Amino acid sequence: MQIRQTNQESNFDKYPTFEKDIDPKQRAWIEVRGNALEINVRQLRSKLRKSCQLMAVVKADGYGHDAKVVSDYAIKGGASQLGVATLQEGIRLRSSGIKKPILILGNLYTKRDLIISFRNDLMPTISSIRECLICNNIGKHFGVKFSLHLKVDTGMSRLGFDCNKFVQQFEKIKSFENISIEGIYSHLSSADEDNSLDPKSSTQLQRLKFQKLLKQIQVDRNDNIKIHLANSAGMLLNKDFHFNMVRVGLSMYGYSPLAKIDKNLSLKPALFLKVKVAFIRIIDKGVSVSYGGNFVSSRKTKLAVLSIGYADGVPRNLSGKIQVIHNDKLYPQVGSITMDQMMVDITGSTEIKIGSTMILLGSDGDKTISPLDWARGSNTIPWEILCSFKNRLPRVQVD
Repeated sequence: MQIRQTNQESNFDKYPTFEKDIDPKQRAWIEVRGNALEINVRQLRSKLRKSCQLMAVVKADGYGHDAKVVSDYAIKGGASQLGVATLQEGIRLRSSGIKKPILILGNLYTKRDLIISFRNDLMPTISSIRECLICNNIGKHFGVKFSLHLKVDTGMSRLGFDCNKFVQQFEKIKSFENISIEGIYSHLSSADEDNSLDPKSSTQLQRLKFQKLLKQIQVDRNDNIKIHLANSAGMLLNKDFHFNMVRVGLSMYGYSPLAKIDKNLSLKPALFLKVKVAFIRIIDKGVSVSYGGNFVSSRKTKLAVLSIGYADGVPRNLSGKIQVIHNDKLYPQVGSITMDQMMVDITGSTEIKIGSTMILLGSDGDKTISPLDWARGSNTIPWEILCSFKNRLPRVQVD
């Protein structure tokens, strides 16, 4: 059947038809504030000795912020090195033009992966003699020393050389002529706990064990080796944890991992989660909302349907526990959060329309909602909240 086109109908041909033409703010999106990242890194850097470097941890796509954007602004703020979790994350940063030293915090154990790491100028974390031998052979083959970091397990029971055997193993590692030990590090397991300043806490015991080990291998004779132990929490505890470098993650993104933080440190959240109102409806008293009917209206209620759900990374177990912000006012989310949508009670509002923008995480006026708030409501940690946001949420850089 042939469809006759009028002049008016032909105007539709002017509209875009490709995915690239869709407005990233059409539905729901994450705003990334690069200037906040830069300011946070500068503030954190100011708490360190001049000789102590800051590694910006940008794994998990920069804690959900966009690793390339985070890396660029962290470097502007004074980050000397970057930390990623996987080989793929490191290669993506190299491919995007990042030149700074990059440490892969995860474990590479095959010859193939270690060769790829070497050829992309990425430093692997090494936890055993076996991987040291592979790296030494790779360096020998290419005629260039393979740069790497050695990790020691001081209480995490995850990656790292056995602390009790490391002194003997280090003597053997030093004999390898085709590797360059750029760093020796360990990882704190409980630095964000309230008792971390207690001399008998696991955090302090890990630090003492690490220091004893460093003394035994006489690492102070080699100024080129970067010694690092502190994550964000360890860095904020005190300077005993700083050594030659600190690895900063959560605090760089604007959140303190500690209940008590330096009052002179004002961190700025770099992530805002925003969503458009897709639909508005009025329901009578006694009407159930969403799956399971767990929420029933107690009065005539005006609902806004927001185009975001657990498929975007909003935890379903936060159903009925969170609020959203619009023009410096808070509105409660009601009913079960669904895969792609959620409902908000906007009864009494005359300013919220279809297409209005609501803030799920971030601030407006004196109202603020933080990943820490979601973490408490979801019985988890803010790291998990930030890393849960899916790729279908566009990242929009805002400065």
